[in-house]
Amino acid sequence: MNIALWILQILLAVVFVMAGAMKLMQSKEQIAEKMAWANDFSPGQIKLIGLAELLGALGLVLPGLTGILPILTPLAAAGLALTMVGAAVVHLRRGEGPMAVPSIVLLLLLLFAAYGRFVLVPLA
Repeated sequence: MNIALWILQILLAVVFVMAGAMKLMQSKEQIAEKMAWANDFSPGQIKLIGLAELLGALGLVLPGLTGILPILTPLAAAGLALTMVGAAVVHLRRGEGPMAVPSIVLLLLLLFAAYGRFVLVPLA
């Protein structure tokens, strides 16, 4: 189970590094061309979301690798899960039901990672 959780954490980290970096490095207009939800947020809010995703991605992996504050790993997964709740709500409010599906899938994977590291195989 430990190996499966590590694989899941790494895959989730890759997803959130890419998503966060994109939000941090591109302008609101560039993001809005691909993702209509960006029109509902200010550039600062988009950057904040990107920073949260990037820091969460680092929190999924670095504490376990370094052994420094490993409790941060399940907390990062839980924090990113809250971000995905917000993403799903935004898509549903905008009437973009199918666009909420990836957010919900990521939410479930993050909840499993958090549960796995809090209960099943905590990092020492």
